[in-house]
Amino acid sequence: MKAITFNLLAWIMLPIMDGFAKYLSVNLPVLQITWARYFFTVAFTLPIMFFFFRENLVWTDKPKLQFIRGLILLTANICFFYAISVISLAKALTLAFVAPLIVTAFSPIFLGEKVGFRRWSAVIIGFIGSLVVIRPGFVEINLASIAALGTGIMYGFYLIITRKLSTSDNPLLTLLLTGVVGAVIVSTAMPYVWVNPTLNQWSMMAAIGIFACIGHLFLILSLKYADASKLAPFSLILRIFMLKNLVKSTFFDLFN
Repeated sequence: MKAITFNLLAWIMLPIMDGFAKYLSVNLPVLQITWARYFFTVAFTLPIMFFFFRENLVWTDKPKLQFIRGLILLTANICFFYAISVISLAKALTLAFVAPLIVTAFSPIFLGEKVGFRRWSAVIIGFIGSLVVIRPGFVEINLASIAALGTGIMYGFYLIITRKLSTSDNPLLTLLLTGVVGAVIVSTAMPYVWVNPTLNQWSMMAAIGIFACIGHLFLILSLKYADASKLAPFSLILRIFMLKNLVKSTFFDLFN
């Protein structure tokens, strides 16, 4: 129950981050939005760890796996932020819903988890349900839709690696290292793409980092306590619910 609660909390936080990113993509470059997601995640996480959880500021037992995890998530973020700058958030999320299918298919191979008929049925029914509920219409095959689909594939492997790291590294350490990897890499591009944000845009950029930080911490904690394939259906169901409500809201209409 603890794992499911953490997982549901994560998928409440992360769509809010996506909404802010969609709004900012009208005026700011995708790489700058991605930079904000990582910079403010580190800026939020590091002081908390330094003052309250200093014992967790240690070197990881699996540095290569942490780097791969960070690189996969960074690539997924860039792809998704690019996708929602071109197509609607509903269409992008629908394509990204392949993530639970990836987790269910590959967790037996990489994690040794047992995936039975009921888990497969729950994920497949949930995926079909997302198409019925969201009704995204015809999705044009272009670079943005391919990027959104790629996001889902990469995110599935990111969740599998997160589950694997949960047995060795502290969740806060994993969160911080992922932020550092992304911040360092994407910062190298900032001199070439930077657009001076307004005060309102700065606040949204900070919010993206904070919601990403909280959401991914809950996600890491959930994968510490339960199999990735077990949590896949729950994340899919809640994301459908969140997106359905966003589609109906005035807040979401601003992003289309």
